[in-house]
Amino acid sequence: MPVSGLPPYDDTNIFARILRGEIPCKKVYEDDFALAFHDIAPQAPTHVLVIPKGPYCSFADFSACASDNEIGGFIRAVGVIAKDLGLEAPGYRLLANMGEHSGQEVPHFHVHLFAGRPLGRMIPG
Repeated sequence: MPVSGLPPYDDTNIFARILRGEIPCKKVYEDDFALAFHDIAPQAPTHVLVIPKGPYCSFADFSACASDNEIGGFIRAVGVIAKDLGLEAPGYRLLANMGEHSGQEVPHFHVHLFAGRPLGRMIPG
């Protein structure tokens, strides 16, 4: 059941369509819990999107409604992806937007993985 105050999951969103194979992606990683692919408009030399395979519109929805296995599997997948891409030593940033004020563009929970150059402060002071 969706989190109170959030819209229901829209299964026509672009990430749902990518998960169903209706739209291609430049895949980086896939397992039972997550799919990762390169962003089509990268904001850093490495910009990968990691999405859970379940129908969750936001972090609040995912954390409240996903099973412990889904949550654990997704978090582990993010770590595996960063390691496989060789990002642990130089560093990387994870970002998850939620809602209109954050700039969330696709109503499917996802994490951005940014790397490949110094990223500076997260929010300018």
